[in-house]
Amino acid sequence: MNTKAGKFFVYVVLAIAVLALPLVLQSTGSNSWVRIVDVALLYVLLALGLNIVVGYAGLLDLGFIAFFAVGAYLYGLLASPHLTDTFAFMAAHFPNGLHMNFWLVMVIAGIVAGVTGLILGAPVLKLRGDYLAIVTLGFGEIVRIFMLNLDRPINITNGPKGLSNIDAVSVFGHSMSNRLTVGLGDWSYTFESVTLYYYLFLFFVLVAIVIAHRLQDSRIGRAWMAIREDEIAAKAMGLNTRNLKLAAFGMSATFGGVSGVLFASFMRGVYPESFILMESVMVVAMVVLGGLGHIPGVILGALLLAGLPELLRHVAGPLEALSGGRLPSPEILRQLLIALAMVVVMLIRPKGLWPSPEHGKSLAK
Repeated sequence: MNTKAGKFFVYVVLAIAVLALPLVLQSTGSNSWVRIVDVALLYVLLALGLNIVVGYAGLLDLGFIAFFAVGAYLYGLLASPHLTDTFAFMAAHFPNGLHMNFWLVMVIAGIVAGVTGLILGAPVLKLRGDYLAIVTLGFGEIVRIFMLNLDRPINITNGPKGLSNIDAVSVFGHSMSNRLTVGLGDWSYTFESVTLYYYLFLFFVLVAIVIAHRLQDSRIGRAWMAIREDEIAAKAMGLNTRNLKLAAFGMSATFGGVSGVLFASFMRGVYPESFILMESVMVVAMVVLGGLGHIPGVILGALLLAGLPELLRHVAGPLEALSGGRLPSPEILRQLLIALAMVVVMLIRPKGLWPSPEHGKSLAK
């Protein structure tokens, strides 16, 4: 399989499997598993973004979920009736409601989130390690609390109630909240809404993989890795570590903003509870568990930690029932099983499930 033909065969089989996965899951008659895979793809996109600042540049960011919130709330405001229902001047200018195009909001959200990342990165450039983690953690909580309380004196985010009735994505005039039936002659097939979103998310994940791979092999990617290994040595070699760190924060935040727009359009609602600290910790765990700085490892870690809780949900319930109620509730037991699995994996594979090959070995290849 080391030959070009062998690798091409593997890629073809993998592509067919990825494209057919939602169709197979949809054929079971339940859309819940397709929805789980959709959410897993969103986490893959988030993990690829965080991998830029954590895996490439070596900067521990525990406030990454804040950029996710920025993108989600931006789409919620620009593609829902909230602003026109709240402000009379908005209703006068947009009598049918403010329903901005999804692709335009995607660009705006990426820019706004990237600028927000630069704003975060500027004051913390001299911090490292635990201090950087604490400051970014605080930034993430500030954004969440800001969204939670920005319903007075002017109601912008609707506070704890969040934003609802958000527009679904429309592609070629078809709303992805509706089923799509395609047919040829007597044959026809119906794609469920969650299946359509699967292919949309898959498209963005593939684009993110290409961008992340190009960044990794670029001059700026090598510079980030030099900073990760030894910032003092990198600075002594003439690298502008300040601008490089800012670029890492900005690029990573852009990924978060784009993911937030996809999340808001998929859920059709945005609420502050979706952006708690544990979400940031979970995304960091995906990057570390899969393998810092290694794109396939990060994808594997994201898929495992996004899908494992749902798989364990089917295990925790029967275990609790067999114990006669003596074990913790299924939800608590599920979290315990996840934590135990992570501890075991990190003890056995301290560099991650699929770590990046050592630089010397990669050169030998």
